[in-house]
Amino acid sequence: MLSEYIQKALEKARYKVPDNGTWFAEIPDFEGVWANAGTVEACRHELQEVLEEWLMLKIRDHDPIPGIEGIEIKIREVAAA
Repeated sequence: MLSEYIQKALEKARYKVPDNGTWFAEIPDFEGVWANAGTVEACRHELQEVLEEWLMLKIRDHDPIPGIEGIEIKIREVAAA
């Protein structure tokens, strides 16, 4: 489920080449998730790493995580053993 969520988010990424000739990518509705690299492949790889770190922080902080195409990530408290 998590890998499917990440893949769906990456499919929504928008890429552009700024004046400096590098690749820039961001995912709409994922504040702070962006990457910049010399090639589109490197940019996508960096974007995935940033997204994964962003998700870990959201989970750690119990912040809401946007749903994507019916995929929801819900944080639940569990009892300590």
